[in-house]
Amino acid sequence: MKVQLDMVGIVVEDMKKSLDFYRQLGLEIPEEANKEPHVEVQLNGMRLGFDTIKTVQSIYGHWEEPVGHRIELAFLCDHVDEVYHHLTKLGYTGYREPWDAFWGQRYAIVLDPDGNRVSLFA
Repeated sequence: MKVQLDMVGIVVEDMKKSLDFYRQLGLEIPEEANKEPHVEVQLNGMRLGFDTIKTVQSIYGHWEEPVGHRIELAFLCDHVDEVYHHLTKLGYTGYREPWDAFWGQRYAIVLDPDGNRVSLFA
């Protein structure tokens, strides 16, 4: 049996707030998507999906607010410091300021509007 990772889904409380954050990372998401219950974005052969809590409730049959850190998204970017400071100046929460990681990458972490950790690295 062969499987292939095709999409990563994010459950969002407020679709517009979440999409605005990911637009700041350069994702091309049309403004009319702000009112949709499900949105998908193509990213280098994969999809990043966004579902409202109401949509997830209809799929799962219920919704429980997650507790603890389980997954993060990591975005390769040219200028980690610049992207990090741009996002935090817009009011998004910085989780860890840019630093030179021991594995050789410039690295920083911010939180999206739903509290998901989003790594920025170069």
